[in-house]
Amino acid sequence: MNKLKTKENYKEFETDRLIIKPTGEEDTDLIYLIMNSPKFMKYVGDRKINSIQDAKEYIQNKILPQLYSVGYSNYSMIIKKNGEKIGICGLYHREGIEGVDLGFGLLPEYEGFGYAYEASRQLVNVAFNEFRFQEIKAITAKENYASQKLLERLGF
Repeated sequence: MNKLKTKENYKEFETDRLIIKPTGEEDTDLIYLIMNSPKFMKYVGDRKINSIQDAKEYIQNKILPQLYSVGYSNYSMIIKKNGEKIGICGLYHREGIEGVDLGFGLLPEYEGFGYAYEASRQLVNVAFNEFRFQEIKAITAKENYASQKLLERLGF
């Protein structure tokens, strides 16, 4: 029997404080906000997500196809105790980068509380122990000291 590809067929993960679930169309507002936040625009770049509709299309055309083809992609970070969507993290196939790249982004009001580290550490563990990766890469801008520090703490 052919299994319908929906994001519900893919794993979500938990940490002490977070639920880390595959990003879907229900996360359109989060994607719009993250990708238009000042730090994302400065350090990652303009993804041309200028409307909620653009965010929905980005999920449909970029995030979900990778999830469906390889089983991992972008994940939404949700605080367990209140259900707040606070950021994204993921394992990405990026143009120009050989292999899989770890990435993360938080809404500005949630920076500095260890959420990106907590979610990224969980994804790194999952990547090696469940997806059986041999290697993960991580890149950041030269002047993005906060991300550099987080990546160093993760062992990159």
